[in-house]
Amino acid sequence: MSTYQVKSPVLFLVFNRPDTTLRVFNEISKAKPPKLYIAADGPRSGRIDDERLCKETIEIISKINWECEVKTLFRKENLGCKEAISSGIQWFFDQEEEGIILEDDCLPANSFFHYCDTLLEKYRFDTRIRHIAGSNLQLGKKWGEASVYYANQTHIWGWASWRRVWKDYDKDLKKYEENEVPLQLAKIFSDPFVVDSWTHIFKDVKAGKIDTWDYQLAFTNYFNNSLSVNPNVNMISNIGFREDATHTINSDNPYANIPLEEISEITYPKYVLPEKMADYAMFNRDFNLEERWKRHNLLRRQFKRWLKKKFKTSH
Repeated sequence: MSTYQVKSPVLFLVFNRPDTTLRVFNEISKAKPPKLYIAADGPRSGRIDDERLCKETIEIISKINWECEVKTLFRKENLGCKEAISSGIQWFFDQEEEGIILEDDCLPANSFFHYCDTLLEKYRFDTRIRHIAGSNLQLGKKWGEASVYYANQTHIWGWASWRRVWKDYDKDLKKYEENEVPLQLAKIFSDPFVVDSWTHIFKDVKAGKIDTWDYQLAFTNYFNNSLSVNPNVNMISNIGFREDATHTINSDNPYANIPLEEISEITYPKYVLPEKMADYAMFNRDFNLEERWKRHNLLRRQFKRWLKKKFKTSH
């Protein structure tokens, strides 16, 4: 496939990593978006290098060498991950009905842009679909014969969506009550440990213990019976797993630097239904489900033996 020129507007979210920002920018520049939105968080107080690094990062936009409408949102002070990214996306969807979102460590394959353009148009008015993911974290496992599959999980390393979805975004999860969440999650996930894990995440996010924006989007999509479209190959490589990252600090993570692949032709599954086991495969790794089930079953067997012994001695 020759280098594809994207039609959709692109939002580029950056902070203080000029090296990864430049790599992602170079891929954006090949796609030549007609509209490029750039939102940058400001330097953190007390961090000596931040002012220089933030300045170097912002200067990368001077490399724009194609005809392009550029809009910028540069913060002078640091807002943090949750505020900076969520407000940057809000700023984008205030002006656009749909578009593509890339962070400064999400390196896209060129066909990612064609994929997003195609799916944004195909599902523009299909409210079953709320999210288009560019990354594939299945570590080589394919789901079906089509080039895409559907799932419940929301992946945000290179994605696209619509204003119709973002309008439901609830940064502080104010509209949802903690005591209602386990029951609602159990309608989506059959594994009680998955429900338990997401319930704990919900409580921590709602309590402000996690400085992030993306879990809130996942919950919003879960509670709106959402389907995400996912590629059956990986079109986004997260190049930001290192010590200076906000969250992705472990360079040995299996999701770090997954090689890029291209999709030359987009084909679709016959059934518009979620691949539940695709989500479960990720949750199994992320929530350590197999080990938790082993411990659970061991305790269950021990309890049965104790109960049996107690019953015998009492008679």
